Amino acid sequence: MATVPLKDELDIVIPTIRNLDFLEMWRPFFEQYHLIIVQDGDPSKTIKVPDGFDYDLYNRNDINKILGPRASCISFKDSACRCFGYMVSKKKYIFTIDDDCFVAKDPSGKDINALEQHIKNLLCPSTPYFFNTLYDPFRDGADFVRGYPFSLREGVSTAVSHGLWLNIPDYDAPTQLVKPLERNTRYVDTVLTIPKGTLFPMCGMNLAFDRDLIGPAMYFGLMGDGQPIGRYDDMWAGWCCKVICDHLGLGIKTGLPYIYHSKASNPFVNLKKEYNGIFWQEEIIPFFQQMNLSKESTTVQKCYVEMAKQVNEKLGKIDPYFVKLSDAMITWIEAWDELNPPTKDSDKATNAASK
Repeated sequence: MATVPLKDELDIVIPTIRNLDFLEMWRPFFEQYHLIIVQDGDPSKTIKVPDGFDYDLYNRNDINKILGPRASCISFKDSACRCFGYMVSKKKYIFTIDDDCFVAKDPSGKDINALEQHIKNLLCPSTPYFFNTLYDPFRDGADFVRGYPFSLREGVSTAVSHGLWLNIPDYDAPTQLVKPLERNTRYVDTVLTIPKGTLFPMCGMNLAFDRDLIGPAMYFGLMGDGQPIGRYDDMWAGWCCKVICDHLGLGIKTGLPYIYHSKASNPFVNLKKEYNGIFWQEEIIPFFQQMNLSKESTTVQKCYVEMAKQVNEKLGKIDPYFVKLSDAMITWIEAWDELNPPTKDSDKATNAASK
């Protein structure tokens, strides 16, 4: 039997409100791994998981019990609750996927093992300081092109692997409304490092990351029940992660692998959730583009706390929500550190990354 890459070093995190029948199609790829299922919504509802999977399931009662008063930083009635799974994991790597994401096929008709490709992305260096026109130089059949500086060819550690979707694209509500029938059928066989200083809209439905390198920054914010915004959870985490990766000298890749996104969400419901964000993002994005983190911020936690203070000072002027979000960001770090006390090894990893 083929060896299973990172079998004991990776958790699969799935947020859900329904029975996880979709796991049947992922069985050949997921069965050997440990799953962390974060049940959103009514905790008295029973979620059925197909036989044969090794998993832990956490509902809202569990979150409240484990985090106590700090549970306020975990969103309710929103897939942002998935980040609780990142916090309770004890593994080095996380792959997270939505329950409406199915196995995609490559152009030859073969099933795509999304997890295997994410692992390849994470285990190969990134090249954020100079763009390689043949894309990822570490893939088979590619290399650094003529003119690529030899001093930069070692690359840097990859913290995040951001995968894409066939069928239903990840559009915002206005785009959904004007293009209701649009489907993504283009399979582009490419992995790119996102250059230093460039932000991107991170989607959380097909995403993997190195928890040791960037985990504490993967907070999906305050969304959903009782909040004035939704559907910005993954993007908020992406902006925070990208600024911190740039500061600490880490890389983020995007492109392969693809999953098949099976279900379009309701654009009118989405518009209600996104309405404030569509306005706010015009100020949030320049805020992140102009952000400078101090030399004293040498760990992800220190970066994130410094970032939270800037959110309070600068974005708090837009809406009181950002003051609340800033407090939640600090609560998240406190909860993370309580469940994941720093070890000498994790300090070494962070210091190595920041050199």
